Amino acid sequence: MRCQASPEIAELVRPEASSRVARHLNHAAAGDEPGRTEDGATRDEARKGREEIMAEPALLADHSEIEPIGQPFHAVGSQSCWAVVLAGGEGMRLRPLVRQVLGDDRPKQYVRLLGSRTLLRQTLDRIALAIPSTRTLVVTVRRHAGYIAEEFAGTAQPTVLTQPLDRGTAAGVLYPAHWIAWRNPEATVAVFPSDHFLLGEAPFMAHVSEVAAWVDKHPERLVLLGAQPTSPEVEYGWIEPDVSLGVLSTGAIRAVRQFWEKPSAARARACLEAGHLWNTSVMVGKVVTLLQTGWQALPELSDRLTRIEPLIGTPEEAGALRQAYELMPKANFSRSVLEACPELLAVSRLPRIVWSDLGSPHRVMEALTRLRIRPEWAPPLASSA
Repeated sequence: MRCQASPEIAELVRPEASSRVARHLNHAAAGDEPGRTEDGATRDEARKGREEIMAEPALLADHSEIEPIGQPFHAVGSQSCWAVVLAGGEGMRLRPLVRQVLGDDRPKQYVRLLGSRTLLRQTLDRIALAIPSTRTLVVTVRRHAGYIAEEFAGTAQPTVLTQPLDRGTAAGVLYPAHWIAWRNPEATVAVFPSDHFLLGEAPFMAHVSEVAAWVDKHPERLVLLGAQPTSPEVEYGWIEPDVSLGVLSTGAIRAVRQFWEKPSAARARACLEAGHLWNTSVMVGKVVTLLQTGWQALPELSDRLTRIEPLIGTPEEAGALRQAYELMPKANFSRSVLEACPELLAVSRLPRIVWSDLGSPHRVMEALTRLRIRPEWAPPLASSA
């Protein structure tokens, strides 16, 4: 099934859905831009976070140089820009290394693999350069409750949305999208995995901010951030860019001709040779557009989430959430939504920063070797000749 761009996005929402959300879905379909309120309250926080982050060692790959920032970037200036951090994964491929590091099987986002902070904390500090914690959601699952409590012990924490069950990344993305839309249907949403590492965090978040501003003017598109590939990687998704839709300071935003999630080795080689991009799984879009793609690609899952809204803020909310998760299908967001809906997507290539998802022991050890960092848990690293 392939999604078709809908001229009447409001028709995708159940009659029981919020009238406020439906009104803004109509605005998005008509191309209207809701009003925006400027917010400069996070500037000091951003500067402090940037200094702390850039002071730590960071992954340096051979293919990339850091793009300098000519002017200090400003935090996202809209009261309606939210961050969603996906922290519900189990990180099974990295379990052997985590077991070596800690002696237990906790998910990798709660582990201090590179430096003094967990991957989740690194992600939150990075996001805070542009989006305040008051508009940041961490999406996890109930069985991670102990890790979340440990992560935020003695510190202020963002809003944590706890899924009662693991129903895949589609629920992990669409549940917070519904949650935000119930409260702020004008919102722009930036979705971030919690297991990435970057060198050049300020340019990265400046790019996210610039994409968010573009999305406010082009609400019909979800924009994926793509990385320049260096190998025919079969563990990443691949994006085939199409015609230019606009230009940012870092280059064109392009339509998406096709999307492949974890392709075969032959397909990955073809993608590399054709100049396609790795999908970083970082995505920016209007919440109404995210809801549209959910309804078109996964109507049953979206229907289950919509049924929660009349009960939010009541004693019945927890039971409604549990029932929704028990009855909804399990689905992967990339395969079920992105692959099905290329017509609604756009892609923006990252500036010249270093990016890795640290998804396997090999990638972590490769990063440490390049950095010549030797944590206590790591085997001796060979010295260079």
